[in-house]
Amino acid sequence: MVVNRVATGYCRVSTEGQVTEGVSLDAQRGKIAAWCLANDYQLGEVFVDAGLSGARADNRPELQRALRVVSANKGALVVYSLSRLARSTKDTIAIAEALDKAGADLVSLSERIDTTSAAGRMIFRMLAVLSEFERDLVSERTISALAHKKAKGERVGTVPFGCALEADGIHLIDNPTEAATVGIIRDLRRNGLTYRAIAAHLNDNGIRAKAGGRWHPQAVLNVAGRAM
Repeated sequence: MVVNRVATGYCRVSTEGQVTEGVSLDAQRGKIAAWCLANDYQLGEVFVDAGLSGARADNRPELQRALRVVSANKGALVVYSLSRLARSTKDTIAIAEALDKAGADLVSLSERIDTTSAAGRMIFRMLAVLSEFERDLVSERTISALAHKKAKGERVGTVPFGCALEADGIHLIDNPTEAATVGIIRDLRRNGLTYRAIAAHLNDNGIRAKAGGRWHPQAVLNVAGRAM
């Protein structure tokens, strides 16, 4: 039997103890090799991130190398479990979608996810749809909550220049000193000064931005946009 399909392995351990003992890494490698043998894949390179957290995919150099290799040879990226690949469903789906665009596949042995088969692709697409639905629900709840707080006059996000928090830490009130600066910005803008020129004027005259900082054109633009 001629084996012409290539698999790329990826392993990760997150603690120094696992790195030293090497048991977890050996187990992952063994499972990956067994899958390749059973599915007529040639096992190419196996990339290992040792002692690194799985919180983010972009700070694991060996994972990035594995993704580049498997995308180039249009093979299969094989991992022991999705927890070794990424901490969140969102990151996992992003990786799988990137592989799919490159014509490559993803195999996770513990979860029995295998996009080299039609059934495996269907299961993974269902997970992707559920993840997107969850993100949409969170977005809807956030928008609704912010609108409710805004309607009640409660603080939403950072305290804007010209305002201060009441003692309850929720409601906004006018800040007289900052309100005067807002008036200066409004007048200078109406006189045709650019945002950069207004920032320079405020800094030259010792008029401070929020928290005593210096003025920058973008900050002037933000204040002017609210004042006009």
